[in-house]
Amino acid sequence: MKNIAIIPARGGSKRLPNKNILNLDEIPLLVHSIKYAQVNNAIIDAVYVSTNDEKIKEISLHYGAQVIDRPDTISGDLEPTITTIQHALSVLGSTIENVILLQPTNPLRPENLLKECFEKFENTNCDSLFTVSSNHHKLGKIVEEKFIPFNYEIGQRSQDLDPLYFENGLLYITKASCILNGNIISKNALPYLVDHVFSKVDIDTQEDFDYAEFLIRNSK
Repeated sequence: MKNIAIIPARGGSKRLPNKNILNLDEIPLLVHSIKYAQVNNAIIDAVYVSTNDEKIKEISLHYGAQVIDRPDTISGDLEPTITTIQHALSVLGSTIENVILLQPTNPLRPENLLKECFEKFENTNCDSLFTVSSNHHKLGKIVEEKFIPFNYEIGQRSQDLDPLYFENGLLYITKASCILNGNIISKNALPYLVDHVFSKVDIDTQEDFDYAEFLIRNSK
């Protein structure tokens, strides 16, 4: 296998209980990422779900993904994603070249996004690529009950601001060797700009879930 997709989907979510298996548009949330990977089989050789949860495992297998049983020791609330991906690679062996990370909490992605990103990744001298979106808000900090502007001067128009960018979580492409060295986003990572309404969907609360449902209804 050259390129694999890994979908980390643990059980035990707190703010939105069982979020990875809640039905969104008539299929469980994590299945959107499974199906996205399967549609891109010209790039992805195999699709894996890493989980510690039996119901998630059952659903993943039903929809055609392979499952990596994640130990409880790396399934806690505060566990970083990197340890999950490193564990998956340790289980699968050394034949993998690139990992495409698809987070189940980002179920909506532009149709051609992976194709465009992977072409850029292959044609650029980088170890990883991740998607970002622009932000034109007037940002600042509150220090001792005073607002301190961060990216603008008081009175400056928002349309005149230099944009900032945020990691939107839609997808990541990383060389397996880079992940084994402890990084999903490497020092020479390429940010890929995606200014699409789907980039604003990252499901962690009921309000996030409702917004995703709203976008799906309107897209139809």
